[in-house]
Amino acid sequence: MIDLSGPWVVGVDIGGTNLVVGLVSVEGGEPCGLRSQSTPSERGPDATVDEIGRMVTDAIEDVVSEGGAVTDQVLGVGIGCPGSIDRTSGLVRTTPNLGWVDYPISRKIANALQLPTVLDNDANCATYAEWWRGAGQGVEHLVGITVGTGVGGGVMLGGRIMRGASGSAGEVGHTTIDLNGRRCSCGNYGCLEAYASGSSIALRAIEGLRAGSQSVLTELVNGNINQISAALVYEALQLGDQYAHEIILETAKFLGIGIANLINTLNPDVVVVVGGVVGAGDYLFGAIREEVKQRSFKSAFEACKIVPGQLPETAGIIGAAGIFISEMPGQL
Repeated sequence: MIDLSGPWVVGVDIGGTNLVVGLVSVEGGEPCGLRSQSTPSERGPDATVDEIGRMVTDAIEDVVSEGGAVTDQVLGVGIGCPGSIDRTSGLVRTTPNLGWVDYPISRKIANALQLPTVLDNDANCATYAEWWRGAGQGVEHLVGITVGTGVGGGVMLGGRIMRGASGSAGEVGHTTIDLNGRRCSCGNYGCLEAYASGSSIALRAIEGLRAGSQSVLTELVNGNINQISAALVYEALQLGDQYAHEIILETAKFLGIGIANLINTLNPDVVVVVGGVVGAGDYLFGAIREEVKQRSFKSAFEACKIVPGQLPETAGIIGAAGIFISEMPGQL
């Protein structure tokens, strides 16, 4: 049974595909009042803020109506957003998958809800959540990789998020794995995101089918292969489809290259992979570990666990709320 005693912090997870909000207790329990919907990216950032305001209001009313909180027990809002973030000014500098530039998301949400806000990169939030309440509890050094619309990352060393000189530390998805590779949404070529993101998995699957590969995927979309998604590739994999298996093994190779680079550079205790790609299960993780083993230092590989996240669908909001809690003790 979920503890409804509060006090609460609102977690907001802004994704390239979905918005998720919920209330997280300061003790870090299971989120309450969860809301999820598609991100209205085509209508611009103000429309997204309007939707977030409505979703958060509904979430608070849900929890209040169950008798577990009163309005003044909602202390603030933690916001996770993809892209380049200026945490001091609360700006989203750029978001390749949303198209926002220098958007004051913190101020907009604070004004809409009349609550204090803390902003961070969405992958930092997911990483913090897995360290705080998920697969990385109790470790000092953790790297998180989020695989969704894009590929993000977060780095925790000594129990602290590393943000770097300009706040862009941990941009795993935009490390280069192929010198002359695919063009990425960031404008570079050969980024990990251009090969291993959910949208890239779907694109590679479509390209192979157009080139003549045979797969149950064609039947799953009634012949309209442009409707193929990464989730459908995972579904085909579970049905025993050989072509889907090849796509997942190729994805594991790309992720393994990226993870091996991180292990050799940072020597973490745990690398946790978060997002829909986790749905591929052992087909993916076994192949990732084999690739990393071949490409990383033996001592670093043996010291590191490579695991799926334990907080599906909620890591973003738990981490966003957790970062608020860690940085706003005066609110508690």
